[in-house]
This record gives sequence, structure tokens and C-alpha cells, in this order.
Amino acid sequence: HAMPKATKATEREAQDIINADGDVERDLTSVLAPVYAPLGAAGAESTVRGAKAEYRKVNVPAHRFAPLKEHWMSLYEPVTKQMKIDMRMNLKLKKVELKTTGKTEDEGALQKSADFVQAFLLGFEVQDAVALLRLDDLFLECFEVKDVKTLRGEHMSRGIGRLAGKNGKTKFTIENATRTRIVIADQHIRILGSFQNIKIARDAICSLILGSPPGKVYSRLRSVTARLAERF
Repeated sequence: HAMPKATKATEREAQDIINADGDVERDLTSVLAPVYAPLGAAGAESTVRGAKAEYRKVNVPAHRFAPLKEHWMSLYEPVTKQMKIDMRMNLKLKKVELKTTGKTEDEGALQKSADFVQAFLLGFEVQDAVALLRLDDLFLECFEVKDVKTLRGEHMSRGIGRLAGKNGKTKFTIENATRTRIVIADQHIRILGSFQNIKIARDAICSLILGSPPGKVYSRLRSVTARLAERF
């Protein structure tokens, strides 16, 4: 806490006190004293159990409605059983609503569950997204082709084609080499993985967008992953 400054308002609030000489003096100390929340077991307890429930809402895009309905149980079970978080679909608002319960133990459970649902809605498979609940150092990175380079018309289609490769071969190669999962949805690219791995996958994807032939990208990936393997 920074010490509050004495202002005209605080001076008005200050009580008059009598100093040693018997003169009336303004006492600024009580007004300027920083206010701290009380500490103690009660404060610590209430944050976990019996505290006000916390909420998260996740937007559901129109085209992910059907898949969400289809896979609802496989999303619902890990969230409610492992994470002990309440989850429901709000059809009016088109949002998935998550809420902590009295049984929620893990402080990060709510955020993890929201990330898990978000990952599924961004197009990842349930079994890949579930890793977000189990591991702490997993992240989601989203960007667009135009963030890397402005491509128009045919060039855009070819760029996305280079990313996917024939039958998705290039995408699978990058996923396997960097231990990440990649979703290419039109011009949007989503990567799920650890921080270091996302960076390697992102570099490979960016060079493909910028026009590198896949062969060159593969050989660079090979050397980078070999260096990583040596490090660990």
C-alpha cells in the first residue's frame, strides 16, 4: 500500500488535537493511516470454502453449437467431477457458464475449466483440450494469417494450403515435431502446447505463410527439435 497523500479533503476530516503547548492542532495521522483488510484464519478460509461463488462465461460461436451439443457429456464430466466446477449451457445468451462450488479445491480450477471449454470451442479435440485441466504449463495461442503477412485472394488460399499441406501432412508434421496441437480454421490459426513448443510451431507456421517451401521448414524444424532434445 502506498501512503495516502494529505489533501484538502483529508485535512477537513482530520481531528483537532491539543498539542503539548495547549494549542489546538490538526491531527493528520488517523486520516492518512493506510487501511488494511483484517488478517487471520477466517480471511484465509473464506476464500476457498463458503466464499462467494466465482463465475466465468465462455462465448459459443454459432458454428460450434452442434459439436458442443454432441460432445457435451465428455466436456461436462471432467469439469464437474475432476475440477468440481458447476457447468451449464445458457441457450439464451449462447454462453457456457462455469461456477465454483463449495467442493472446489484447486484455486485455478475455474480458469482451467474455462480454458478447456474455450479450447474445444476453438476447434481442438476433447482429448487434446483435456490436457489443459491436467497440466499447468499449457497455453493457447491464437493468431491470423494477416497478422504475419497481408495476403490477398489466391495468395491467401495458397498460404493456407502450404500450412495444411497435402491431406494435412504439413500440419501433422509440425504438430508431431513440436508436440503441439494446431487448428487451422480458415485464416485463424490456434496452437495448443507448452510455451517453448508454441514458439517453435509458430516460427514454422510463420515461415510457411511468408512463402518458405515446406522442405526448408521441415529441415529447420529438425535442427531445432534436435537442439531441444539435447537440452532436456
